Amino acid sequence: MRRKALYACDEITGLVTAVALVRPSHSVLDLKVKSIKKKWKDKAFAAGVNRPEIEEAVVKFGVELWEHVENVIQAMRKIAPELGLVGNVE
Repeated sequence: MRRKALYACDEITGLVTAVALVRPSHSVLDLKVKSIKKKWKDKAFAAGVNRPEIEEAVVKFGVELWEHVENVIQAMRKIAPELGLVGNVE
């Protein structure tokens, strides 16, 4: 199960980080799933993120893609200072 979890989280954390860093706040603390959805469609944005791999991983992990993205955002918020993703949220 740990391997599936790691596989399901590896690529998506890169995309979440990239989206957070291009936002005005530069933070994961105010990041919403809809922002990830918007950038998901833009294949040129964070082109190194393997979207098909993410889709495959969440199926194997047994969760819906956007639910998984929300879970990852919530987990990253808990360690935002360590990730350098607090940004300038007031």
